[in-house]
Amino acid sequence: MPKDRLSVVVTRRLPAEVETRLSELFDVRLREDDTAMTRNEIVEAMKSADVLVPTITDTVDAAMIGQSGDRLKLIANYGAGVDNIDVSTARQRGILVSNTPGVLTEDTADMTMGLILAVTRRLPEGLAAMQASRWDGWSPTAFLGGRIAGRRLGILGMGRIGRAVAKRAAAFGMQVHYHNRRRLRPEVEDELQATWWESLDQMIARMDVISVNCPHTPSTFHLMNARRLKLMKPDAVIVNTSRGEVIDENALTRMLRAGEIAGAGLDVYEHGREVNPRLRELQNVVLLPHMGSATRESRVEMGEKVIINIKTFNDGHLPPDQVVPSML
Repeated sequence: MPKDRLSVVVTRRLPAEVETRLSELFDVRLREDDTAMTRNEIVEAMKSADVLVPTITDTVDAAMIGQSGDRLKLIANYGAGVDNIDVSTARQRGILVSNTPGVLTEDTADMTMGLILAVTRRLPEGLAAMQASRWDGWSPTAFLGGRIAGRRLGILGMGRIGRAVAKRAAAFGMQVHYHNRRRLRPEVEDELQATWWESLDQMIARMDVISVNCPHTPSTFHLMNARRLKLMKPDAVIVNTSRGEVIDENALTRMLRAGEIAGAGLDVYEHGREVNPRLRELQNVVLLPHMGSATRESRVEMGEKVIINIKTFNDGHLPPDQVVPSML
């Protein structure tokens, strides 16, 4: 094998076609099974490789980067979010960081609308009744949910995914509102039929559905805290397909149990896979196992982005999806 081929370590199993292409281009070390690497395994990988390909569930913090030695030059994250990586420390050590933006947009927006429908139309309850053979036939008052046409949707974060959600919601007849760090251009607002709120608090208090579509950064941690959750109308619902840390999960659980919020649809959780057990007990909550981008198409496209970033770096150029601290 030529010695000038980049050494690449991948922390999880990827789609077969992605692994095949990585093997053709680089000196790649792949996982034998789909278990997550331990912290020590990731550190050892960083010491022995030119490029690390972690996933969004792999923590690569400052202490780990500090042990990486001098060989590691690129962390090519398999995922759009990079809150699992200490980008500032990596940059200080001359290690580039890249991600895979853009390819998850449509699938995540689809899942957002799916959760809105599942919560408001009580789909899991109907499914559970059918699976348990508890359905006695049609009834005028059984499984009554709420119509989403005409409801106000408040989108928290109007990036790629937020805009895709807005387009879908408008097609369902919802009134689209949004809060964002920067207001969109008037022509974009017109295209999306979206109303901007400078005050997040004022928007939250008037919406029927809140959709969380912003990334997790220090400034968005618990952005939906107990105080803001209390601003929601009692008959409002909240869905989150972005990052779990944006919502205070304990506060949300308490309010759902008390009936202060009508329902929630969650695909992500504040503590990763450690879901608050009290959430699992609630009928007005729909819980999914981080499925927002789980399509064959998106997983392959994410891998293609990773390969392009590594190949471009190997050719002596900056990765097209390089992440720098100022972007966070």
